[in-house]
Amino acid sequence: MSAPSRSATPIDGTVADYYLALVSDGDEAGATALVNDLLDQGIAAQRIIVDLISATQRRVGELWAANEWSVAREHAATAVGERALAALAVRTTVPPTRGRIALACVDGEWHGLPARMLAELLRLDGWRVDFLGASVPGRHLITHLHQTGPDAVALSCMIPTRLPRAHAAITACRAAGVPVIAGGRGFGPGGRYAERLGAHAWAATGEEAVIRLATDWPPPHVTDLPLPEDSFFLGDEEYTHLVRCRPQLIATAMDRLAAAYPDAERYNSNQVDSTADDIGHITDFLAAALYVGEQQIFTDFITWTTVVLESRGVPPTALRTGLHLIRDQLVDFPTATAMLDAAIQRI
Repeated sequence: MSAPSRSATPIDGTVADYYLALVSDGDEAGATALVNDLLDQGIAAQRIIVDLISATQRRVGELWAANEWSVAREHAATAVGERALAALAVRTTVPPTRGRIALACVDGEWHGLPARMLAELLRLDGWRVDFLGASVPGRHLITHLHQTGPDAVALSCMIPTRLPRAHAAITACRAAGVPVIAGGRGFGPGGRYAERLGAHAWAATGEEAVIRLATDWPPPHVTDLPLPEDSFFLGDEEYTHLVRCRPQLIATAMDRLAAAYPDAERYNSNQVDSTADDIGHITDFLAAALYVGEQQIFTDFITWTTVVLESRGVPPTALRTGLHLIRDQLVDFPTATAMLDAAIQRI
């Protein structure tokens, strides 16, 4: 008996709402059953990945940002998405016809589900995919390349703070003669940071990556292709100082917090810990912006953080105070202070 034809019709809103309800309840069995039902109805596996599983994960992130879901609930939802994707993979066997690709999240990047969905989309398009998972240390990625000799490397980076490690991985892949396609919002609007870090290509979505790899790959003269201008010199003195002094910057800011923001005197232990985490994130995003030389990395983060904190009852004044506490310690570093000043003006 021949396999049923697969419809490219997008998943409708009713089905998506039902799947979100299953995910919200942590119902792995229900989500898996829904995926199997859709496959039985002839819905293309690609549409299930893109229009259902991926779209729902974006919605889950929005619910967390709006403080409607806890971190634990978000993680449980992600586990359901992983289970649903695994159920789909079992049902859709496609012989590899295109070549071999290694797919990994850069070191320190723990958002593995987007990369896992890309792995399935590539597999459905005929690639043999070595999915290496979340947070792959660069040295282990390169060892894998030497052992397996893939035709390409796909690197996922969802958070800009991982860009320095992404740069190291891309540089090492290029040295090994393996072309790199980058993906994930961590590489910036239009993938602008991916190009600066030396990636041969960037794709905004999994579907775009599949098309690029199928129609315009590999890039010519991979080993001879020059790196972008100044890419060897990312991470200047200001970046180095910020990374080395990170613990001290956070500790000093916390010591001075109550004097600068009297409401902090009434913080409980959880609020104190959350504030220290937030100051750590501010420092990390500032470091990433300095490394790449892109102020937008930092200002975009501050704009997003303002909304997230307000949804949790934290006034903009608190964030502005935190930025000033970091700025006061970096008065001898003009690029960092300029980025902090721009961010303060955004609030």
